[in-house]
Amino acid sequence: MTNSFGAPGSDRRYAHIVGWGMYVPEKVLTNDDLAAFMETSDEWISSRTGIRERRIASDRETSAVLGLKAAQQALQVTDILPPDIDLIIVATSTPENIFPSTASIIQHWLGATNAGAFDLSAACTGFVYGMDMAAQAIRSGSINTALVIGTETMSRVLDWRDRGTSILFGDGAGAVILQTRAERGGVLSSVLRSDGAGFDMLGLPTRGSTEIRSADGLADRQLHKMYMAGGEVFKFATRVIGESVRQAVAKAGIKLEDVNVIIPHQANQRIIQAAARGLGLDADMFISNLERYGNTSAASIPIALAEALQNERIHPGDHIVLVGFGGGLAWGSVVVKWGLVQPDDSTAGKIREQRRRAGYAIVRIRTRLRQWLRRISETLNALFGAQHPDDH
Repeated sequence: MTNSFGAPGSDRRYAHIVGWGMYVPEKVLTNDDLAAFMETSDEWISSRTGIRERRIASDRETSAVLGLKAAQQALQVTDILPPDIDLIIVATSTPENIFPSTASIIQHWLGATNAGAFDLSAACTGFVYGMDMAAQAIRSGSINTALVIGTETMSRVLDWRDRGTSILFGDGAGAVILQTRAERGGVLSSVLRSDGAGFDMLGLPTRGSTEIRSADGLADRQLHKMYMAGGEVFKFATRVIGESVRQAVAKAGIKLEDVNVIIPHQANQRIIQAAARGLGLDADMFISNLERYGNTSAASIPIALAEALQNERIHPGDHIVLVGFGGGLAWGSVVVKWGLVQPDDSTAGKIREQRRRAGYAIVRIRTRLRQWLRRISETLNALFGAQHPDDH
């Protein structure tokens, strides 16, 4: 699937990023912490992956909680109130439930009363897919404002006895807000790809998995635990990144030398280095925060984007490429022409932030009231509902 969002001078709607945010849990799990209960070391992990530590969600931090906090940060950068949001897309491999969607939970907590909401499952490429879906909806005119979130609690689906996966992953969330603009810019193009033949290289079996239920069985795979053929995934990633970036850049009507920053999925530092060599680009063009967060799956690209903005690595007019790859096998790239929006520090901006916070508080009160009324109803039904009509 390939999309190009208009040519120069065309009368089109463009999806510009107008807000961004991230959230990571406070708990840090270092390589030395891992070495305390498995056969590994900081040198072994960091030399092979570039990772030194990762964040681990607390018992009360679910994928929805992390995603909510990232979304709230993204809203703080804008003049947008939650009811202004038309669509919420949550990319995640670790949802709160099969249903209802994590997106619907976040929609409720935000007070985004006018938004549709759904979860998107494309593993580590999910955020790129979500960006494409939101940009297409804006381009078509069906919506004006979209919130795209990548959020994961990967620590809960890891087999901590498996050194091949447990050293790699961490928890976190990132979010962007896209909004309609008439001027050319924002999301310029996207390229989405999938190869289901590689389904058995990287996966997370759940109920209904034919592999887990097969008669011969697969002893190394467990229900609700992730597995990965690391070597094969490495080969796949190094092959598709360059191909995907080149295709998306061409569709955007620019040249590779016009690209200022590339933000890849944060899987392995060696993969990022190989991608830079394959594209003939300086490795400094590639944003990497693997050292501190590890692989946060669908959350890794928006987290890296938010940090790049905080560190002033991205400037107005820059062309940036977001490139993801992972389970499916799925991969894809999005080209964005950046139009940097500074946080609104005006009195009006502060008033809007107060309105947002008040809205969040009202949602919490309303939720507790509904729960209280439901409990009263259940109690009354238990006391009187079971009585025979003749007893009244």
